[in-house]
Amino acid sequence: MTVPLSVLDLSPVPAGGVPGDALRNSVDLAQVAERAGYLRYWVAEHHLVPGLASSSTPVLAALIAAATSTIRVGSGAALLPNTPPLQVAEQFGTIAAVHPGRVDLGLGRFDLHRILRLVHGTEQTGTEQTGIEQNSTERNGTEQSSGGPTPPAESRVVDGLLVPAPARFVGDPSIYAEYATMLGFSADDTPPDYDAQVGDLLAWFGGTARRPDGSPLHVLPAEGAEIDVWVLGSNPGASARTAGARGLPFAANYHVQPSTVLETVAAYREAFRPSERLDRPHVMVSADVVVADTDDRARELAAPYAQWVLDIRTGRGAQPYVTPEQARARDWTDAERGAVQDRVDTQFVGSPATVVEQLRTLARVTRADELLVTTITTDHADRVRSTELLADAWTDAVVAA
Repeated sequence: MTVPLSVLDLSPVPAGGVPGDALRNSVDLAQVAERAGYLRYWVAEHHLVPGLASSSTPVLAALIAAATSTIRVGSGAALLPNTPPLQVAEQFGTIAAVHPGRVDLGLGRFDLHRILRLVHGTEQTGTEQTGIEQNSTERNGTEQSSGGPTPPAESRVVDGLLVPAPARFVGDPSIYAEYATMLGFSADDTPPDYDAQVGDLLAWFGGTARRPDGSPLHVLPAEGAEIDVWVLGSNPGASARTAGARGLPFAANYHVQPSTVLETVAAYREAFRPSERLDRPHVMVSADVVVADTDDRARELAAPYAQWVLDIRTGRGAQPYVTPEQARARDWTDAERGAVQDRVDTQFVGSPATVVEQLRTLARVTRADELLVTTITTDHADRVRSTELLADAWTDAVVAA
């Protein structure tokens, strides 16, 4: 079976650079990915952090769609309820009207109301893994666990794939609470029903929406748009269940929360019901990758990754990516190492042959129909090179098979 590769871009701000550099790099990398044969190019959504420029996902997606001609372009993910679903439908419907048949709308869930309750002390958690990692914009499609099986507390290797134990740390969610307040959210608000929001979006795109009196409600230019709607999720909770019950394709985030990937995919498949869009479950799985000509060179380029993850998880937010030299000079405590070990151990780093084998294992164990790779390096040129090397090696592996 041929498993297509796609790209998830976080628009990292280069050290010493400005957001404009990051955005221009995103457009350039999308053009590289198109030439290299990737299927999709998705952009993430991040706010109030100095290291990532992907805060206006639909605008960036539109810029990339205009600068390319064949690759599918979309969001990974547009987070609800940060943006009201009606605006999401209008924004992505606008892009699809100009670029029909090339637009994906990946939907995520971000419980800002729960973050406010945690910060205000009106909600307690029995696990250290709430706070930042459970509610971070890092998790494209974040959601706190809401039912479903609990992953084992110990690391395990499943048919060659490392499924690490959940990270144990305490983060500071105040930056996300600030963001929620800026949007006008309150800890006393009742969070909107995610499944209902997704249902509204599908009705607007499908032209089946109705006003309370039963008359048609037309949401233009969303209505009739040639657009693929996806749901992204990190655990076997509401997102996985909604995607399955509504017969939508689903993207599971191994690159953000690898400890729950198998349970998450299983929950989606169990909940799946055929729809007009899909007659069987369709799964994409994400992975962090860094590819270079040799394993040693790739490890060098990936050296700053642990610091970057730590900044996100502890609440500082993503910072501009440091250099490998700066990363090597940093002193780490055991607690800091433990806070990022699951992510470091599951980043696929190495030569093309090394990473291809790791990705093939990920696809086999999760039974993924597609894979989504995200790469961050200090220099943009190394990210471009990684993208090209992986595409060539993946094509060669498919031909050889």
